[in-house]
Amino acid sequence: MHFKRQHVLLVGLVLFLVGLQFRLVESFTLNERSSRFVAAQLGDAGTQQPAWQGMPLRKVVEPPRWLGLALMSAGAVLAGKSLSMRGQG
Repeated sequence: MHFKRQHVLLVGLVLFLVGLQFRLVESFTLNERSSRFVAAQLGDAGTQQPAWQGMPLRKVVEPPRWLGLALMSAGAVLAGKSLSMRGQG
């Protein structure tokens, strides 16, 4: 399958914007349902709370700082590559 010019540009822009989002936000707080799913998939027993506390389980995800730069770099390269491609209709 050959990617057309507009597809490569779109993927590059989306990667760049997701990387920018990761650079601007320090952490994400998951809701209770997502936190339980992540805990079940990772087998993280340390996030279980005693039943008497009654507070919902909320997991905080802190992406590494380099992830935003890596995504922004890949997106910029793909966007630049799309501009150098021949117009494939």
